[in-house]
Amino acid sequence: MKLIADSGSTKTSWAVVDDKETKMISTAGINPAVQSEDTIMCTLHEMVSLLTDGPREIYFYGAGCRGKASLLMEQCLRQAFPDADTVCVESDLLGAARALFGGEEGIACILGTGSNSCLYDGNVIMANVPPLGYILGDEGSGAALGKMFFNALFKGDLPEELKNMYLEETHQTYDDVIRRVYREQNANRYLASTSMFIANHLDVKQLVDIVDQNFEQFFVKNVRKYGRPDLPVTAVGSIAFAYSDIFNKVASRHGYQVTRVIKEPIDALVGYHAN
Repeated sequence: MKLIADSGSTKTSWAVVDDKETKMISTAGINPAVQSEDTIMCTLHEMVSLLTDGPREIYFYGAGCRGKASLLMEQCLRQAFPDADTVCVESDLLGAARALFGGEEGIACILGTGSNSCLYDGNVIMANVPPLGYILGDEGSGAALGKMFFNALFKGDLPEELKNMYLEETHQTYDDVIRRVYREQNANRYLASTSMFIANHLDVKQLVDIVDQNFEQFFVKNVRKYGRPDLPVTAVGSIAFAYSDIFNKVASRHGYQVTRVIKEPIDALVGYHAN
């Protein structure tokens, strides 16, 4: 049995693959760069409880999986699944590239709660502009979109009726927003949660402009740095998927062709590891 995982800050998608079927399971997100070993093991124990047999092969693609954090993740997986012969831990970025391109060359992008991108040669990541996280970077992400939205909402760049509608629908005040961003955990997830409201009100031109500007910054600060407009661009993640038309428009404006946008990479990763 194979266990394949795609893990982000918000959730982990697991595919349990055997000769008869593929079963999909969802658990809390795992990020070994910011979570403790106890927190990771708690999620993994939940996963173990949902399985009838132990996997022989594990392929884990996750946010924060690099350097010491990657070693921690492998250690936790081996502890949770001691019968596994193969435990492979790679970054969520390589997982996205493999899911989107397989063995072909291109520029792979992640646009979800956070963002990332890479130049992929069909086997390994050749170049990666550092995303820097939601405070210093993450252009194009849900968190960056949320920051732009709140800035426009409270600085008077959006219609007053839209501001009132958002605050009434979410049962929040200005003080609530400030508290959630500056004093509570998971501010990046909170910021990204505004995407649900934005996607439902794209009849408001100012919101379309904000989404466009978010992707514009992503291409300028990240994609264009690879200097390969000859290569196709693909993207995975909730933000890329929800606003694919705008993403395609911005890409075209910069001379790039988008060939594929998917919400989650897990199905394609199952295919990649089929043999």
